[in-house]
Amino acid sequence: MTANAITLLRLFLTFIVITIFGQHTSINIACIVTILIIFILDSVDGIVARKHNQTSIFGAVFDIAADRIIENVFWIYFAFIIDFIPFWMPIVVVTRGILTDGIRGIALTDGKTPFEMMTIPWTRALTSSRISRALSGLSKVLTFTFLPAVSVLKDFELNLSIIDTFSSVSVIIAYVAVAICLIRGFPVLVDGWKYIRSSAQ
Repeated sequence: MTANAITLLRLFLTFIVITIFGQHTSINIACIVTILIIFILDSVDGIVARKHNQTSIFGAVFDIAADRIIENVFWIYFAFIIDFIPFWMPIVVVTRGILTDGIRGIALTDGKTPFEMMTIPWTRALTSSRISRALSGLSKVLTFTFLPAVSVLKDFELNLSIIDTFSSVSVIIAYVAVAICLIRGFPVLVDGWKYIRSSAQ
């Protein structure tokens, strides 16, 4: 399976999840497992691309576009379905994504891929280092598995204090995920300023 096919599979699974979630407890559990698979495959497609020498500008842009779609779909969906996270969260994440991807698009006209455009050491570390990417991925995995897990716990009719505690932890994780999203987006604005300035002239 090619890297781009894996990316397409991730998109397909994402829309399957939001289509069937909420119909039954066992289906909800399967959806949570599927979400885990979606984010695991995010690492796999990069490994496959490098191993089979399938790296390309299209692949890099397609992977980021898929990441953005998956992230935005889950943020909007769970903010709508689960009423205990504020709706400003997906608005902030979507806005950040549009801004950074717009700047990356400008850099692409200069032949720079999203990661190649990052030239300042600290901005490159915040956006493309393994630690930064791992923390970002982990925060999203936890957010998008904990939020739907609240519904599963309610189905099992557990003690309300347990559900309330789990819900509070889920919200805290969501806040952390949004913070990491913004922190990783800021360096794109810093490094991309030269592309914005040159394109405006």
